[in-house]
Amino acid sequence: MAVVAASGGGEVAYDGRSLIINGQRKLLFSGSIHYTRSTPHMWPYLISQAKLGGLDAIDTYVFWNIHEPQPGQYYFSGRRDIVRFIKEVQSQGLYVCLRIGPFIEAEWSYGGLPLWLHDIPGIVFRSDNEPFKFYMQNFTTKIVNMMKSEKLYASQGGPIILSQIENEYQNVEKGFGNKGPPYVRWAATMAVGLKTGVPWVMCKQDDAPDPVINACNGRTCGETFVGPNSPNKPAMWTEHWTHFYDIYGNITKVRSPQFIAYHVALFIVNKNGSYINYYMYHGGTNFGRNASAFMLTSYYDQAPLDEYGLIRQPKWGHLKELHAAVKLCSQTLLYGSRTNFSLGALQQAYVYKGIKGECAAFLVNTDAANEAEAQFQNRTYRLPPKSISILPDCKTEAFNTAKVSTEYNTRTREAAVKLNSPLIWQELDEVIAVYDDTSLRSNILLEQMNTTKDTSDYLWYTASYQQFNESQPVVMRVNSDGHVLRAFVNGQLIGSEHGTFRNQSFSLAKNVTLRKGANNISLLSIMIGLPDSGAYMERKAFGLTNVRIGDKDLSNYSWGYQVGLLGENQHLYTIEGSIKVKWHKFTSSPRPLRWYKSKFDAPKGNDPIALNLGSMGKGEAWVNGESIGRYWISFVTPQGSPYQTWYHVPRSFLKPRDNLLVVFEEEMGNPLGISIDIVSISKVCGHVSTSNPPLIDSYVKHIGRRPRVELHCPSNKNISNILFASFGSPLGDCNNHVVGRCHSINSTSIVERACLGKKMCSIPSSHKIFGGDPCPGVLKDLLIEAHCQ
Repeated sequence: MAVVAASGGGEVAYDGRSLIINGQRKLLFSGSIHYTRSTPHMWPYLISQAKLGGLDAIDTYVFWNIHEPQPGQYYFSGRRDIVRFIKEVQSQGLYVCLRIGPFIEAEWSYGGLPLWLHDIPGIVFRSDNEPFKFYMQNFTTKIVNMMKSEKLYASQGGPIILSQIENEYQNVEKGFGNKGPPYVRWAATMAVGLKTGVPWVMCKQDDAPDPVINACNGRTCGETFVGPNSPNKPAMWTEHWTHFYDIYGNITKVRSPQFIAYHVALFIVNKNGSYINYYMYHGGTNFGRNASAFMLTSYYDQAPLDEYGLIRQPKWGHLKELHAAVKLCSQTLLYGSRTNFSLGALQQAYVYKGIKGECAAFLVNTDAANEAEAQFQNRTYRLPPKSISILPDCKTEAFNTAKVSTEYNTRTREAAVKLNSPLIWQELDEVIAVYDDTSLRSNILLEQMNTTKDTSDYLWYTASYQQFNESQPVVMRVNSDGHVLRAFVNGQLIGSEHGTFRNQSFSLAKNVTLRKGANNISLLSIMIGLPDSGAYMERKAFGLTNVRIGDKDLSNYSWGYQVGLLGENQHLYTIEGSIKVKWHKFTSSPRPLRWYKSKFDAPKGNDPIALNLGSMGKGEAWVNGESIGRYWISFVTPQGSPYQTWYHVPRSFLKPRDNLLVVFEEEMGNPLGISIDIVSISKVCGHVSTSNPPLIDSYVKHIGRRPRVELHCPSNKNISNILFASFGSPLGDCNNHVVGRCHSINSTSIVERACLGKKMCSIPSSHKIFGGDPCPGVLKDLLIEAHCQ
């Protein structure tokens, strides 16, 4: 057993089976919730729903670039208040895994590194490089000392039981040659030397130096994890992806609750896994300009808690039931002995025996296409394709990963405030930069990040081009390394182009007619976030790489530069800045690069709020000076729909009345189509079968449920209508259903009496409840769908 020295608090150690907390082995379920992607107002609710879902711990990265945006200037308030977040987790009785990094990737701008590191002479990120190691150690020490001063490590009686140094380094290590391995050893030694009193992990680092634990990230770690690199280390899964991040230009597949649950159970039996962290449990929102290149503002909306914090069923409920079933076995799993034997060609039994005769079993069917009938201890079990049955007493199936019996729900958005009157909007055109008005000059095309220092997405490249002949058409070609370009000649837009996540370089070629004499060439280069990963990030370059007019190469021409937009410099998006300029009445003639502002009253109630920007093109939006993120409606999926239409506006951003909405529109969107929408759970559905095996009493007590349909409306809504009810043999599922051949005619009336007007109701799947058996000898299902209002 590896013991991490404690200092007056709880001892955290580990052995080859699990983490050991205060002398007890622990089988832990954790979930990632990032403090920066939600708000302090949301934190208590998010954490409580995670705990209710059966989690033992909350996992979060530490975001270096928001805490130290300039060297030595630290910020830890508002959404940056990591101490407050951890104390909230502690107050609700959960542990914390603190992933300091400080490189985190996380689909976060620059992987969490502050851009000023880029300017340190001789620096090479994430390698055996003295400048980088100096600043990395400074920040890591700063965070560790902050946690110590607040007594937040478990060794001090706090909730932090685990810390992480670096992040998925093995993905890039080969790129650094002989500078990679010594950096890994240095990082481990540095972290352990900070004496936190709790273990450290490195994820995706199969050779993590002792005593640092190597951990797995991915979708299927029960199949792919090589295992701990020492028999004295436990198997840990630091990122079990509940979805996958969404990016412009790529459609990700939704991961089903059955898929997620199967791989959790497989990791436990196949790899002796004892720590599983869901990434993400709540994804949240990339407010401001924090999303990395081509990432959506919405982050992991398909997690068990959606972007707004609403429970996403059946994912949340199915995993809750999984956690309950596994916890019934935990002592046997952690302290017992294991044997495994074949139940068939693609079926396996894993049997755990405790020291007092306890018995638990996991019956695994790895056949993805066929159900299996397995004989185990003189009983027959039907195992659906690609599923695992959990038998906490080696007899009764408490849970099967493929059988979803929890309720389903449907999220809807409804316009509460429509901003469709021209009278409530004002507008202001952004000034197109021209060469004569610029003070920054160069005879080369400057690299964008070096020039803007990430103070803005926008960089104007301007030139005054002399045409000596009479007006004539000519081809202007611009090459760029990302990400978006809007080209103007003499104040007129001649064209736009953009790259993609996979190929951020692109070209724009347009016919233009130049007038005789001076012509203003104004090229607006736009970045959609900074890169977040890869070797030698400090060498990555963006912006324009070549400009040609006809056969003339202007790359070494005299260029003038303007960093950012005039409206940004004037802070038009703030209440103070917006009143310092003269806005104009709204006109029905759109043009690119225009600011819009309006005011609205907050919708009543506590439901989450979203800004519907479906009528816009591309830009950024602010509410009361708070950026709710970039939007890009005009970038559509192969099916022709926007990747994201609704943008989360946290309630804490709002006042009761006169909330300032400012939108900067790059293209020619129409703000009259914008609305303030309420987001809510509008429909709930449950489906159970009497063919499901009876639940053992201890499991029923643990999750508070027997085979029955339970419907739960949100706290501010009641069940207003029964949309479908059938006890018998309904066809389909909660997504699509009809009455089958066997159906109790009393189904709807019985359910209405039990449920209408209530926030929740529970209907047993029993013919006694429905006034008799509509078809004796036939196994019955109960399927109910209800509307919440």
